[in-house]
Amino acid sequence: MPENARLNGCLDDTDLDFMEREATPRLLMKLGIQLHLAGLSLSNTVTILEIFGVERARSTVHNWVHKADLQPENGRSPDHVAVDETVIRLNDEQYWLYAAVDPETNELLHTMLEPTTNTVLAQSFLTALAEKHDVEEAVFLVDGSHSLQHACRRHGFDVRYERHGNRNSVERIFREIKRRTSLFSNCFSNAKAETANEWLRSFAFAWNQLI
Repeated sequence: MPENARLNGCLDDTDLDFMEREATPRLLMKLGIQLHLAGLSLSNTVTILEIFGVERARSTVHNWVHKADLQPENGRSPDHVAVDETVIRLNDEQYWLYAAVDPETNELLHTMLEPTTNTVLAQSFLTALAEKHDVEEAVFLVDGSHSLQHACRRHGFDVRYERHGNRNSVERIFREIKRRTSLFSNCFSNAKAETANEWLRSFAFAWNQLI
């Protein structure tokens, strides 16, 4: 499977020193992380590991993913950036997920999870995005989000209103994130916001390797 090979190769290049303190064989820990980030539920990942004679709790695999601290690479220079916000559930609370995507490559550039949405948070999101990537000359594609439109203009970015076309890339990512968080309720169940943010960064890392 070429996709899994790409993800596995990037895991080989990632600092996973915490594995030295774990009793599980390093190769199987990498396999568990890879399977879960590629889309397998924690329960099914644990079942696969049992085939190799390793019995671990779902929470253990969950901790492996978070300890690995996988994040998408910085330093991109996209021509266009699709930005959007959407609502997801964290336990019984409503949170807002901000995301920026390069529509030409479908790579996730940056995510941020907040308990509400407003112009100040939108500006904070764009500031963090600009610190990670060279987006000063990019055209920002925004739909009906007034806070993101206003924040883009405050930053001096070139803003274009667009509901479809190149913005479809960010909508696909939102659908996949919602599918994962709905289907794998154990990801965000009884989780703090920072834990969810860590999972989103790991998701972004895996998404960029598998597209």
